[in-house]
Amino acid sequence: MPKPMFDESNITWRTLDWLPHIAFFVYKVDEENRIVDVVFKFAANQKVMLHRHKSPYVTLVMQGELRFYRQDGTHKETRPTGSYVSGVANGEPHLEGGGDEDAIVFFSNRNIEDALYEFLDEAGNPVQVLGIADFKAQLEDQIATGTFAKVTARAA
Repeated sequence: MPKPMFDESNITWRTLDWLPHIAFFVYKVDEENRIVDVVFKFAANQKVMLHRHKSPYVTLVMQGELRFYRQDGTHKETRPTGSYVSGVANGEPHLEGGGDEDAIVFFSNRNIEDALYEFLDEAGNPVQVLGIADFKAQLEDQIATGTFAKVTARAA
């Protein structure tokens, strides 16, 4: 029996020029409660730039497997489809990426103080930060271009 895949046909993935091997779609930015909900698509057999999570978060792997690597690039952990994890702010820097197929993972970032993600060079020095304003700008553009309307529904 073939393995079911997440239907991403209504999602218009976004990318950042400086951040290869990952795409995203922002679902919610709640500045008052300091929450950002976003889905990431990690490219198969690739690693996203070294980074650290700057806020607590929960993740749910919806397709594929999410692989984690230590700062030196050695494999640390693999999370299969259905894995739900709560993470803490300011954990150890790591790389992550998809397994043999693209991984689609829901992230809910919570209690955001200043930033969500801090990207690092190979020596561990910060080179780029993404905060609430960055995700709010992406969400506003998704709304303005009509891509957000394809995945939203009114509350019951």
